[in-house]
Amino acid sequence: MAEIKIPRLAIMGHPNAGKSSVVATLTENDCIAIDKRAGTTTESDAYPVVIDGCTVIEFIDTPGFQNPNAILEWFQANENERDLARAFVDSHRDNPLFAHDCALLEPVADGAGIILVVDGSKRIKEKDRVEIELLRLTARPRMAILNNLTNQTRHMEQWQDALSKAFNSVRAFNAHRATYAERIKLLHALKSIDQRWEQRIEDAIDAFARDWERRTDQAVATILDLLKDALSYQVSRVVKDKHIIFQSGRDRVKAEVVAEFEDGLRRLERTAQEQIRAHFRHHVWNVASDSILGQDLLSDDVGQALGLSRRQLALVGMAAGAASGVSIDLVTVGHSLGAGALIGAATGGVLGVVGGKALAKLNIERAPGTHRFILGPVTNPRFPFVLLDRILLYSARAMNWSHGRQAAEEDAPDKVPEKAVVRKQGFSEELSAQQKRELAHFFNAARRGRESDREPQCAEIVKGLLRGLSLSEIDSRSNL
Repeated sequence: MAEIKIPRLAIMGHPNAGKSSVVATLTENDCIAIDKRAGTTTESDAYPVVIDGCTVIEFIDTPGFQNPNAILEWFQANENERDLARAFVDSHRDNPLFAHDCALLEPVADGAGIILVVDGSKRIKEKDRVEIELLRLTARPRMAILNNLTNQTRHMEQWQDALSKAFNSVRAFNAHRATYAERIKLLHALKSIDQRWEQRIEDAIDAFARDWERRTDQAVATILDLLKDALSYQVSRVVKDKHIIFQSGRDRVKAEVVAEFEDGLRRLERTAQEQIRAHFRHHVWNVASDSILGQDLLSDDVGQALGLSRRQLALVGMAAGAASGVSIDLVTVGHSLGAGALIGAATGGVLGVVGGKALAKLNIERAPGTHRFILGPVTNPRFPFVLLDRILLYSARAMNWSHGRQAAEEDAPDKVPEKAVVRKQGFSEELSAQQKRELAHFFNAARRGRESDREPQCAEIVKGLLRGLSLSEIDSRSNL
């Protein structure tokens, strides 16, 4: 058996047990081909986890067992062999009948540990018992994962009894739903499968932690940049007097400027979301249209669900900022907090707030022969908190959304459920009064396009929130 310098783990099990989903989740690689049809993996494929240019751990996706009974019989007949896995591969590598089995056992013959993946929601069969026994006979460090693909649990005790007799560790782990915290817990559990592996696994976990901290810092920078760019955003349009002689012409220009302003804010948010996905290595990404993240940034539902309440906003004491020149509030007075106000049928919604204050003010500057329409920056005191909550929710999803999720049967009647919705609110309401004031100062500086001396404190506030999202259980407060 070859000596290995990094943890190498062969993900094993019978076809369609969810092996590829487990690999995708543990390696954060949603590009791994995952097919619901049995037997789609025909060769062993290695997926190293590379951090700072160094491989820290490697997972190997193997084909399912094809001839487990024959392998077990051979193991039992050759029990005096010092290394059964190596002996079997060397004896059968040229036999087409055992091509898949040799591909499966080759990494084990080379010294890899074993992670057996079983679907604990299904009844244990004799074939499963055979596989469990032959893996025990390999004498390799080994863990079993109960990858329940549905919420059926009546067979779990039977699986636990069978697996605990043959494996160093048995863990429940749903590869379609596992969060970052659950992945780290699984890595910690791997330390128990063989004392000689403890330091290797610990080194890998330390590398994961350093990498996660760096990615969290990148997400913080993205969030602060979004807030600065969005709050200082402006749209300007110069129009000749002859085009706005009539009120209809002025209304048309206003509508066009408002639409451009709103689209610009949406575009800035989309860019930040793309960066967040990249930080956390997501390529496959689907958001339900009825979730807070699937709805338009400026919609009524988003405005009502996120941001600060009237009372909290008043306590923060934010000033909306004075606008120079001729100003026209772009709002329909009388809408409730968070409701979307319409500026004519052609312009879409603008987030309405307390006191008749709109998302921004339209300034009209006159010059000989022309009018200059300027919309922005954002003057709405509530919108920054709405935007912050939205990007935090997006980050929560990116940080905890399983990379093996693509294989989940989302419409299955007995699928493993999401975490229960605890409440429908954002994160800013949970901050202390001091933290809200720090953010308010930062927002005001951003509106003016100035550097804020509160940015380091705000970065720590956002980072603390992100750490809480990845290192503890989170609720599905927005139906992510």
